[in-house]
Amino acid sequence: MAQQITYDKAYDTIMPENFPAMLEVPRYGRRSDAFDSIISATHDHFWDPLDRNYIDFDQPFDMATKPVLPLDMVVELRSAVADRLDERQKIGLANDVTHWSVSNLLHGEQGALSLSASLCHILLDPGAQEYAANQAREEARHVTGFTRYIAKRWGEPLPVGKTIATVLADLVSTPEVYKKIVGMQMLIEGLAMGSFATLNARTNDPVLRRLVQLVMSDEAFHHRFGRIWAAKTIRHLDQEEHRKVEDWSAQIFQTLLFNLINAEQKQMIYAKYGLDWQWVRDAVKETFSDNDRRDALKESTNMFRVLIKTLLHAGIITERTAPLYAVWVDMKELEDEGDGIPGDVVAEEMLVVLREINAKRRRIASKDVS
Repeated sequence: MAQQITYDKAYDTIMPENFPAMLEVPRYGRRSDAFDSIISATHDHFWDPLDRNYIDFDQPFDMATKPVLPLDMVVELRSAVADRLDERQKIGLANDVTHWSVSNLLHGEQGALSLSASLCHILLDPGAQEYAANQAREEARHVTGFTRYIAKRWGEPLPVGKTIATVLADLVSTPEVYKKIVGMQMLIEGLAMGSFATLNARTNDPVLRRLVQLVMSDEAFHHRFGRIWAAKTIRHLDQEEHRKVEDWSAQIFQTLLFNLINAEQKQMIYAKYGLDWQWVRDAVKETFSDNDRRDALKESTNMFRVLIKTLLHAGIITERTAPLYAVWVDMKELEDEGDGIPGDVVAEEMLVVLREINAKRRRIASKDVS
């Protein structure tokens, strides 16, 4: 039996096989209103990846002569790898690395879809269950959006990286609701919001920029679901429970920090250019040190900085584990910044755009009916 760590009835759970509990009459009447505002807002940030009014995937982009992301963002090209490639090959490698990164964003969205659906099987509160079902719908359109983008630029996705595959499988299959919510709604969504904010700021491809802006308009609400859980739960945990959540979060953070992106997982890319992945790994190590990693985490949109910030403001990080994170970031600076994350601003701006598009669609539909 899973040990559920939650102190608010909105997050009460059952085991997935206990479906009869969902049919008990009193359950239908004890619906929490904690998520009503998030559920209602879905009408404002609705978008359809198959409708050109929202995004046009047919906009051209010359992959042979232009990198989707600037070359200075590709860590391999800041090493001796660049000395073995001509300019066209550098662009090719950069776009192949981006292909790998965007493919793993797609796999992450599939993980979020499957996890949201799994929450529907265990959340007992009808309001929480409705929210999870709503998120599953939104994650499904992210899967469609990234699939279409990859199809237009590269044809098909690359296989999932071993690290993200292992983490996602654990989160989807675990019966413990705190791991699902902290793991997906805070850790993975925090990583995603940082990644999307970086892509929005740096990409040369307007289609990718538009796609991540649309996705962020949804993800900001998904991230909020995790924040609500933290606000209703963390302060009530006893010492043993808090230590359990805190240690598990720190373990996942370290796994992602050191293993999410590594040369071994991208070896099929390097082989296209006659490069041995182990040589690439060593070349990158020579030029990308822990000091470089710390410098990278100073950027407000850095995905690991966003992740740490999320855990800190949720009250999950205490003085006991703060030194682990302080190796990489200034914890006092993060605390002083408040709990807002970079993607929040982009999401708010996109909400304005989506309200206009959706209002126009409703007016057209109304005229058609009349």
